Amino acid sequence: MDLSPITRAAVLDAVAECDRVGRRRFLEQYGFDPARQYFLEYDGRLYDSKAIVGVAYGHATGRPLRAGEFSGGRATVGRVLGRLGFHVTDEPTTPVEQVIDRVRRLRVASTPDGPALHQPITLLWALGRAAQGRPRLVSWQEARPELRALLGEYGRQASRAQPEYPLLALARTDLWEITGYEGTVPPAHGEPGPWMDEQNPLNGLAVWVYELVTSSPEARTAVLDAVADRFFDGSPPDGLLYDVGLPRVSLPGPQQDDGAVEKYLRMCLRIEDAEARGDHDQTVRTAREQPVRSRSARDAVLLRSGGRCENPRCTGQPQDVTAAGEPLLEVDHVEERAGGGRDHPVQMIALCPNCHAVKTRGRTREVLRVVLAYEARERHLSWTNRAANT
Repeated sequence: MDLSPITRAAVLDAVAECDRVGRRRFLEQYGFDPARQYFLEYDGRLYDSKAIVGVAYGHATGRPLRAGEFSGGRATVGRVLGRLGFHVTDEPTTPVEQVIDRVRRLRVASTPDGPALHQPITLLWALGRAAQGRPRLVSWQEARPELRALLGEYGRQASRAQPEYPLLALARTDLWEITGYEGTVPPAHGEPGPWMDEQNPLNGLAVWVYELVTSSPEARTAVLDAVADRFFDGSPPDGLLYDVGLPRVSLPGPQQDDGAVEKYLRMCLRIEDAEARGDHDQTVRTAREQPVRSRSARDAVLLRSGGRCENPRCTGQPQDVTAAGEPLLEVDHVEERAGGGRDHPVQMIALCPNCHAVKTRGRTREVLRVVLAYEARERHLSWTNRAANT
């Protein structure tokens, strides 16, 4: 593919578009997967190099390229960006290093007392939610009073305690997700409050970050230390840590140790071998014909869930357990088997009874299925990528 029409101005236009709509929507709109290795580094931020080049081609010619139309890597994308004066870098090797790298690259405003603390306080608040097993995403109406109190108590004196600013600033990074809105996300300056009030979007850590810090106290501590070193001279106020639920002593939580990750990967490989043999094409006949279901797939999803509902919008699963002491969770296919869906964890999700009922017969079930499809895919990739790095 001839990429010579791409200009530096076109690349900068693509970067600006990514900043404007957010990384997730940018990639989904143009059909690119998140980069795993090569990134465009510009103005302190990392961008998916292949996606930027594909969209930049569109800014230069009027038709953006899809992922399948050209190859990525240093020999193609890296060469084009290098010719135009940009720097392409390798991604940090482990997920923990990736999070820490992004924390170090956060762009925050300056105040007379030092760097503004709104974004780091918001990150600590989200880490605390993860440590306590609270839902990944929370509505603006629910988040606003909690964050306003934290920003007023622990933010810089020169900064206004307005949580819309750090939420919108973090939404421009891939540490964070904002969803459940219409139109374009406003910038983190001016007066975005009315937009937040009207849209009431959901906000929270990106799936891959949430999976990492909920499943590994060690990873959570490493991210906390990175925030502390960058913004609090190594030691956030004890009151702040207490208020967000991050005491210096790690809270107990589900452990995603190397053994669990390897077990999950082995299950997935077993499932994929069965798919290749055609086992999943078989049916059983009861009152009606049904596809055979894989016990390994169900067990892998339950292992991945850590005993908690995987719906990022879950309002709270029942505290009761089964007679065997197991969580009350249903493993469901996001795309039904009868409709051609795979019997594989990448398309399966663990749901509490309430969320399972919404997915099955709720008024918002079609919207929820889109959310769950993304969640299942990202959680699966998070686990398999961690296995590759162990």
